Amino acid sequence: MKTKSILLSKSDYKFLSEHLDKAIMSDYNKSRLKEEVKNATLFDDDKLPEDVVSLHSEAKIQSTSNQQEFVFKLVLPKDADIKKQKVSIFAPISIALLGYQTGDLINWEMPDGIKEFKILNVRKLNEDEL
Repeated sequence: MKTKSILLSKSDYKFLSEHLDKAIMSDYNKSRLKEEVKNATLFDDDKLPEDVVSLHSEAKIQSTSNQQEFVFKLVLPKDADIKKQKVSIFAPISIALLGYQTGDLINWEMPDGIKEFKILNVRKLNEDEL
C-alpha cells in the first residue's frame, strides 16, 4: 500500500533524523517511521502548511474504533505536562503524528495492538501556550 508522503519542516526532519534510532518504540513503528521520514516532503519552517502536526502544534485526534477523542500539544521535553495536554515531542504518539495533516488516518502500534486514528484538527500554538 503506497502511503502519501508526510510533510515536515526542516527542523522537525532534523530532529527526527537525529533521534529516531534512540527512540523507544516497537520495531514496527520504528521501521514505518524511518520509511516515512526518508520519503518526507520538506518545507522551510515558516512555509509548512498550518494544518500539519509539528513541534509547537496542537492535534485533535479520534480513534476510529471507538470514536474517543484526544488532544495533544507537542512540546519540547522540558515543557511537557500531561495535566495540560502537553506531550513531549519524544513521546510515541507525538512521533506518530508528526508530519500528518488534518483528515489523515494514521496507524500506530499500541500496547494492545495496531490502532487507527484520524486527525480531526491541527493548529499552531501561540507563544503563551507553550
